Amino acid sequence: MSEILLETKFDDLEFFKNGKVRDIYDLGDSYLIVSTDRLSAFDVIMNEGIPDKGKVLNKISEFWFDFSSDIIDNHIISTNVDDYLEITHKYRDQIDGRSMLVKKAELIPLECIVRGYITGSGLKDYQKTGAVCGIKLPEGLVESQKLPEPIFTPSTKADIGDHDENITEVQAIEIVGEETYRKVKEATLQIFSKASDYALTKGIILADTKMEFGYYNGEIIIIDELLTPDSSRFWPADKYEVGRSQQSYDKQFVRDYLSSINFNKQPPAPTLPQDVVENTSRIYKEALFQLSGERI
Repeated sequence: MSEILLETKFDDLEFFKNGKVRDIYDLGDSYLIVSTDRLSAFDVIMNEGIPDKGKVLNKISEFWFDFSSDIIDNHIISTNVDDYLEITHKYRDQIDGRSMLVKKAELIPLECIVRGYITGSGLKDYQKTGAVCGIKLPEGLVESQKLPEPIFTPSTKADIGDHDENITEVQAIEIVGEETYRKVKEATLQIFSKASDYALTKGIILADTKMEFGYYNGEIIIIDELLTPDSSRFWPADKYEVGRSQQSYDKQFVRDYLSSINFNKQPPAPTLPQDVVENTSRIYKEALFQLSGERI
């Protein structure tokens, strides 16, 4: 395993901001996004890094951005360090394989979530109200059951340390406007449908995912990450069984551990056992291999 990267510090690059996992630098006409090995669960950043996680996220996002480019443009300029500004080349050892040069898009403040199966916070909402984000669902659905059709269930985009909140279509339109809402909803559902069909050919169920969009030169493009183990639930199709929680190729392994110790979903994060860290790294790499055929 390679050295774990928890944070970056590039003294002669202009720091822009960091997210739960990514550090972003302003290069003038573009951004440099570096995917670290940090892991966030229940919107809390864990103390331990997951070996090679950032490289997996970078590679799998690159795969899906290319896969979905016929549906909507994305923010990638290049993932090859040789194409970056020369000032970044001295940091090659840190950024190679875990970074991308991207367009400077204006963030659309909405988490665009699509659910093909009922689980997670969607299941909890459904059990209380019979609906998810105001969308009425059939009675009698149980854990991990496939929905009659995928549903678009947006949420607010929270700052680090805060929790995203599920919202209704009306609330989402109030935030971004009707035309933008319609476009991001359509793109999200189209990408999910195409990706789900493809994933099944690789023995993987795409249960749900979230996407982010931005404005660039007056057009809406997809940004940040796409269909990674951080933003999605991937289930092995051959182990799928309705009525229970599923084995997964994503960070559900960490979520399950945190739930087992009754983590209150507030900082500070508890210490993750070494086997949880190692197994999570293995699962991330396996997701990349199963979907793209590439190994890290």
